[in-house]
Amino acid sequence: MGNCFGSGICNQNPSSSIPSYSPRPSTPDTSKNSGVGFSTSSSAGHSRFSATASEDSYFNGEILPTPNLKTYSFSDLKAATRNFKSDTVLGIGGFGTVFKGWVDEKTLTPTKAGTGMVVAIKKLNSESMQGFEEWQAEVNFLGRLSHPNLVKLMGYCWEDKELLLVYEFMSKGSLENHLFRRSTAIEPLPWELRLKIAIGAARGLAFLHSSEKQIIYRDFKASNILLDGNYHAKLSDFGLAKVGPSDGNSHVTTRVMGTYGYAAPEYIATGHLYVKSDVYGFGVVLLELLTGLRALDTKRPSGQNNLVDWVKPMLCNKRKLRSIMDARMEGQYSSKAALVAAQLSLKCLEGEPKNRPSMKEVVEVLEQVESMKEKPKPSKSKSEPSSHRCKQSPRSGTSHHGFRAGSGR
Repeated sequence: MGNCFGSGICNQNPSSSIPSYSPRPSTPDTSKNSGVGFSTSSSAGHSRFSATASEDSYFNGEILPTPNLKTYSFSDLKAATRNFKSDTVLGIGGFGTVFKGWVDEKTLTPTKAGTGMVVAIKKLNSESMQGFEEWQAEVNFLGRLSHPNLVKLMGYCWEDKELLLVYEFMSKGSLENHLFRRSTAIEPLPWELRLKIAIGAARGLAFLHSSEKQIIYRDFKASNILLDGNYHAKLSDFGLAKVGPSDGNSHVTTRVMGTYGYAAPEYIATGHLYVKSDVYGFGVVLLELLTGLRALDTKRPSGQNNLVDWVKPMLCNKRKLRSIMDARMEGQYSSKAALVAAQLSLKCLEGEPKNRPSMKEVVEVLEQVESMKEKPKPSKSKSEPSSHRCKQSPRSGTSHHGFRAGSGR
């Protein structure tokens, strides 16, 4: 949860869960799953954010009334990680350190290193009050959500001041590493895999937004998109997630939290958080996938530090777009596919939230792009028009927001 701005967090679920940070008796029951006493809404047995009916395949998730997680003791997780040995460290972030551990596949009880199923165990920095709030939100949200494009939270530990979370292990790491880490051990992502990852992440957001009480993810960025062994994308880190507006309101007002370069402008300026603030973040990540460049990079020349500000004017010009596409994907996509994807990113980055597409519409457009298998043709240079106007108004053959295979010609 690192690289965040803001100085506090509003309680994610004030009517339920843990009211304050106080030590708890160190006698958790590890023989069964537990809900930690998380209450539901006042209507008996119903979650605060129950799923709405949908026939769309990317909504094939489930929202439970209460978290169904295994409770671990601190000694359990010490055993699972060989006493948090340094060679089991997977990563270090704002929340704390993530360790590799091992549990039994059926019972989820700790096993000896190298036996059973690998898991990722996130250990909170013990002095971080902000971290506690994020730990609480993680259990409240991810403990209730089940979807193919959300990382699975399996259990937790809350013992005295020790706070830990146990997740499924994502063997390919984060999208951020694959896009930006220059290493011989990490091969550049090809075009088809980038589209697969974008579609998976978009489906995860679409699921969150489809619930009756829409869930705003609030920290969509490349480092929070994790990849399994088959490069299936899953959203992780729900520490900043928030239940969306109610009572007919268009937004919720909260302290500004998130990551510079990805947060929507209206949220930074006013603290007003919309469901479509997530869509803006998706547009930024889609730009990163297309260009292979970070959202913010002070090492780039002046005027190019902020990726969105720099490339926005180029996203409707086929020739200029070609110049900013990641050279590592050269020859893998058609110019039409790249242009439609770029135009989608531009729509996601609209200044007014109401003008951005829904994540359901984003998925539909990306699936259109994925189906465009035409191989790139040799460039015709001089005879090719230099400017291609983005189509904003619906027309025959377009999707809901005017995106069409090959639009821009």
